[in-house]
Amino acid sequence: MNEQDKIKPTHDESLKNKQGDSGAKPSSWNRMLSKRWVFPAVYTAAAAIILTLVWVYQDAGQKPLNPDNAAVVSQEGAKGNVTGTDSSDPEAMEVVASAETLAWPVASPGEVEVVKPFYDENGTEENHIAAMVEYNNTFVTNTGIDIAREDNKPFDVKAALSGEVTRVEDVAVLGKVIEVTSPGNRKTVYQSLGDTKVKQGDEVKQGDTLATAGQNEMEKGLGNHVHFEVHEDGKIMNPTDLLPQR
Repeated sequence: MNEQDKIKPTHDESLKNKQGDSGAKPSSWNRMLSKRWVFPAVYTAAAAIILTLVWVYQDAGQKPLNPDNAAVVSQEGAKGNVTGTDSSDPEAMEVVASAETLAWPVASPGEVEVVKPFYDENGTEENHIAAMVEYNNTFVTNTGIDIAREDNKPFDVKAALSGEVTRVEDVAVLGKVIEVTSPGNRKTVYQSLGDTKVKQGDEVKQGDTLATAGQNEMEKGLGNHVHFEVHEDGKIMNPTDLLPQR
């Protein structure tokens, strides 16, 4: 009896020990959760997923709802790039006008000749002599070129550049004068005119008729002609350097 009693507790204790061992062993999930890096890693992964979903949603919101409409807008934008200007934009119009090249102030350049050249400070002695204007026993340098027909007949004077007519005046010595101001601080001046066709404030296009060639007191020896000047940024230019070949 005593031996059985001794054995029984030992058996009970062994059962308790086995049960205690199996209850004390943590599961693999509990072991993973017990790690310090698990929760930060989970939070980081969740944040990454949320940010990705937000980015995808925003990107989808920026796309056009109708691909056909997007194509139309793209084509219209391409057309704007081809033309390069917007007719409703004054600055764009000014850029186009300032790119305009100088034209002869006559309808047919081949029918006229330069009867007095521009006085070029760096020109030859021949140029300096030919470009002097004598008036009342006084010599002055020619600040433009004088154009006339060989037969001394009057001819139409055309606008060499598009712009606004900023001056129409009858000067005793110079004759009738017309000034056209163009974009880019450019001015063209026409002197020794006959009948004028425009008035101050008019907008003219290159090639429009401004007046007819006439005579003036200062260069009366030239007969019917037009004295033509070009100014850029307030500086007098040599028109011959800017005009195209005839």
